Amino acid sequence: MKRTDLIFTACVLVFFLPFFISGSVYEAYNSFNNEHGMIMSFIKFALLATLGEVIGLRIKTGRYNAPGFGILPRAVVWGVLGLTIKMAFVIFSSGTVSFLTYMGMENAGVALLGGFSAEKLFVAFSISVLLNSIYAPVMMTFHKITDTHILNTGGTLKGLFTPIDFRGIFKGLNWDVQWSFVFKKTIPFFWYPAHTITFLLPENFQVLFAAFLGVALGTILAIASLKGR
Repeated sequence: MKRTDLIFTACVLVFFLPFFISGSVYEAYNSFNNEHGMIMSFIKFALLATLGEVIGLRIKTGRYNAPGFGILPRAVVWGVLGLTIKMAFVIFSSGTVSFLTYMGMENAGVALLGGFSAEKLFVAFSISVLLNSIYAPVMMTFHKITDTHILNTGGTLKGLFTPIDFRGIFKGLNWDVQWSFVFKKTIPFFWYPAHTITFLLPENFQVLFAAFLGVALGTILAIASLKGR
């Protein structure tokens, strides 16, 4: 382990430790999150998913940053994606319950809010499958396009806000990696079970767990991006 790894780990611990050892800090976070869910989603994913990408870069290159990597532009993109992720959580959780009720599972909503049971596990798994099968591939592909755009424009904030060549980047994506690794492996083997756990948790813990999954999401997509290159 290098000195930079120790410094990086220490900084991460110092940042997160207050949320675990201080009840007042956690309550303040919870309160703000309940009142300003979309703002907190932007902040959480801007910080945590970008952290995941930085870790992914370290795994593949031995460095936490690189010329043109664009940590700040990536944070902006992840913040915006965080807004859509929060929106997807709301839509797919309520929509799946409505669909299951329509299909005859009249206690779907009650089961999801109650204690652990086979019914709650089924509802949580259903939400996860629909969320990750319908929304996740679109989000992941959009992220890959913005990731390529950031690299193509030198990793600067100014470059981020230049027009994105969606058509050109889309045609040039490594679809073998995108399909074989990102879609085919991470979605069913990681995201289905991960988000099943998310929707099994009490509501006040779901947000925190989903935020930490942002680290895993950033790491997985960063490794896939570096693998493709």
